[in-house]
Amino acid sequence: MLDLQRLRALHAVSLHGTVGAAAAALGYTPSAVSQQIAKLERETRTVLLERAGRGVRLTDEARQLAATAQELLALVESAETELELRRGVPSGRLTIAAFASAARGLMPSVLADLARRHPALDTRLTEIDPHLSVDLVARGAVDLVVAHDWDIAPLPAPTGVEQAAIGEDLCDLLVPAGHRFAGRAGVRRAELGGERWICQPPGRVCHDWLTRTLRAAGHEPDIVHQADENPTLVALVAAGLGIALIPRLGRGPLPDGVVQVPLDPVPVRRLYALWRTGAARRPAITETARTLREHWPRQSAHAPH
Repeated sequence: MLDLQRLRALHAVSLHGTVGAAAAALGYTPSAVSQQIAKLERETRTVLLERAGRGVRLTDEARQLAATAQELLALVESAETELELRRGVPSGRLTIAAFASAARGLMPSVLADLARRHPALDTRLTEIDPHLSVDLVARGAVDLVVAHDWDIAPLPAPTGVEQAAIGEDLCDLLVPAGHRFAGRAGVRRAELGGERWICQPPGRVCHDWLTRTLRAAGHEPDIVHQADENPTLVALVAAGLGIALIPRLGRGPLPDGVVQVPLDPVPVRRLYALWRTGAARRPAITETARTLREHWPRQSAHAPH
């Protein structure tokens, strides 16, 4: 009899690509995941992982077994959903993936509210960028995702995934004190040529929006510094190294030396909750989506202006 937890570990490695990433997603240590797969290899008398440089790769037999594991986990999810529906209250484990500024600026109050009102619900949060998390929820690696998109880059909705809008996050132009835009009531996009930009790396939604928007306004962006986290971007602006476009969610108070200037028209990113269609009836999903929408006006009312 194959052990479901060991199959879950193999499935996680197939989804995330490494033992370390699979362990982080499951809430285990890498050694625990490796032990689960080693036991599965003994049970099946099959080599499942092979060394590939500093990492590992799945054998053909492992990929076939991981596909079977995905089908079994989908059946388990369906059974758990039915049981939760019969109980009528959110319960069990709910894995959530959220992008960095939502994990910092929105999720703490949402998770605390859920824990207070639904003690039988065990939520587990992981910080993951939207370009990865949407695929993870579609493939069953997480239960619910908080993601975002921009007006010129709509969020793709894979087959079998449902989504609900949470709210809209406004973005501002941040410039060093003494910059030519500091103190302005607004700046038009046509005025942004010749600036030195601080931005997230290529492949991130914010980076793609900035480059496409500036090119549409006739400017080739000169991106001189790149960083993953918004606080790092703000610190670089404070040092006078360039300007940046930063959303308000999770940004926190601006340090001395940084001035917020409205960009006209104001850039807006939209936040969504996404989950698999098969889990749509699960009370934990519907209650978490409702709580996200309920907390959003409170968060946006206290966003830094």
